[in-house]
Amino acid sequence: MHGEYKVPGGKLVVVDFDVVDGVIANPRVAGDFFLEPDEALGDIDRALEGLPAASDAKQITAAITTGLRGDAVMLGFSAEAVAVAVRRAMTDATSWAAYDWEIVHGAAVPPRTHLALDEVLATRVGEGRRRPTLRFWEWDESAVVIGSFQSVKNEVDPEGAEKHGFEVVRRVSGGGAMMMEKGNVVTYSLYVPAELVQGMSFADSYAFLDDWVLQGLRELGIEATYQPLNDIASPAGKIGGAAQKRLGAGSVLHHVTMAYDLDNEKMLEVLRIGREKISDKGIASAAKRVDPLRSQTGLSRAAIIESLKQTFATLYGATPGTVTADELAEAEALVESKFSTSEWLYRVP
Repeated sequence: MHGEYKVPGGKLVVVDFDVVDGVIANPRVAGDFFLEPDEALGDIDRALEGLPAASDAKQITAAITTGLRGDAVMLGFSAEAVAVAVRRAMTDATSWAAYDWEIVHGAAVPPRTHLALDEVLATRVGEGRRRPTLRFWEWDESAVVIGSFQSVKNEVDPEGAEKHGFEVVRRVSGGGAMMMEKGNVVTYSLYVPAELVQGMSFADSYAFLDDWVLQGLRELGIEATYQPLNDIASPAGKIGGAAQKRLGAGSVLHHVTMAYDLDNEKMLEVLRIGREKISDKGIASAAKRVDPLRSQTGLSRAAIIESLKQTFATLYGATPGTVTADELAEAEALVESKFSTSEWLYRVP
């Protein structure tokens, strides 16, 4: 068995072992991490020896933590990271390098079509009908995109949304409401085979799939970090958030929205939850919670997207692609049957 796990913002952990009579045998942990003292590596190997092959990540983590000597120092990795590598070895887990990636950045489409494209493209990746893809969204309409399980009336002020021209739509993934003002957000979706995140918890997969964009933001001079469960932040404030959906077709939809610029007063008129969060935290202004990309970089939205595309292409060898006419037609049909219906939008009133 062979498993690998690149710790988001950290080092690579590699584990090789045999499975004999249902237990782990002859484990060998390696990687480009730092560990003191040297003898602690043997502690980790011995902790894995004899563990049931069916052990979950929590059980593996506990065994390693218990087996490590008290003065051990782990830098760039953790007991949890070793556990993820072990679990990935037990599954059909793959790596970024195993795929031929495509980057799509097309013309603006209506918000509902973006949501439908997410479902169509992710499903096709799972079915093997499309290469794994990174797609950047373009906007010429504004929208409030609420999470799959949110209540419309609890999240959106209808008068404020109408006043400022925001359509309200519901996505297939969970998480919170996002105010998507045309020209003021950077949104992208990743459509990946489920095997890429095999052996990871949902929390681990968020950090894993966000790691490339953190590198891209650092290239722009932003000290970007991942904040569990699904936030991207910097010392200056929150930049954006991610949401995720596992599809039955065998794929994962992972999408992220980052603020390019932000009208705080408008946000408070459109989103009810914005007022509640700010009131609850005793914060006088949303500006103290969110720090947009424009203020941190001084760059245009287009320049930021181009830089992020280049980062992804450099990391994973991705090439430009397009949404096909057939895919767009399927998405538009899904808009009519699902995303534009009252039944979908108000499934949680």
